[in-house]
Amino acid sequence: MVALSLCLWQNHLILTIMNAPLDGVQPITLGVGEQFTTTFTVSAYAAILLAMPILLYQLYAFVLPAFSPTERKVALPLLMMVPVLFIAGVVFGYYVVLPKAVDFLLAFNADEFNTQVRAREFYSFAALSLIAIGILFQIPVAVLAVTRLGIVTPAQLRKNRGYAVLAIAIVAALLPGQDPVTMAISMAPLYVLFELSILLAVAFGHSAPSEPEPASAEGPD
Repeated sequence: MVALSLCLWQNHLILTIMNAPLDGVQPITLGVGEQFTTTFTVSAYAAILLAMPILLYQLYAFVLPAFSPTERKVALPLLMMVPVLFIAGVVFGYYVVLPKAVDFLLAFNADEFNTQVRAREFYSFAALSLIAIGILFQIPVAVLAVTRLGIVTPAQLRKNRGYAVLAIAIVAALLPGQDPVTMAISMAPLYVLFELSILLAVAFGHSAPSEPEPASAEGPD
């Protein structure tokens, strides 16, 4: 509620920021009340973006008590990476993915159509794309978690790199844009993050250290 109230208060600034990738194109609304509902919807999306790093952190922290002491030693450092990676994903999506995707989609067969951008649909497309990219930037957390917990090894990840590329391509294709530009631009950093995650996994060790077993005391003969 705090984030939503803040975003409603600054709705003009949020709309200006969201309109920037349109490069001067004025989004339209249809109907008497659509300006109000669209403004509220955009503010809600902005509130989700603003609160998402904290929500993701809380989600990981919620399941943390279910881990063993050894697993907690692995999970706690990863928790610190969650909000940073999400913010990095949103920034990358806003400054790199979104402008290129909008330019491509608006220019596609532009001579054959009288294209007008409906505000409600554009803001949903933009916000969902940014949220999705921010979540996808959590790949290093997932890779480091499974390697540090000993589920897989960096060598196995390298061996199955082709499957990872296929999975990244499928996930990128499922982004709200559904166009080749969004897919290609999104795949590049995701693959780089995957490779970087393997390097970090090698640097930090393959698996979490096992807990020492208590030595059994032997009685006198």
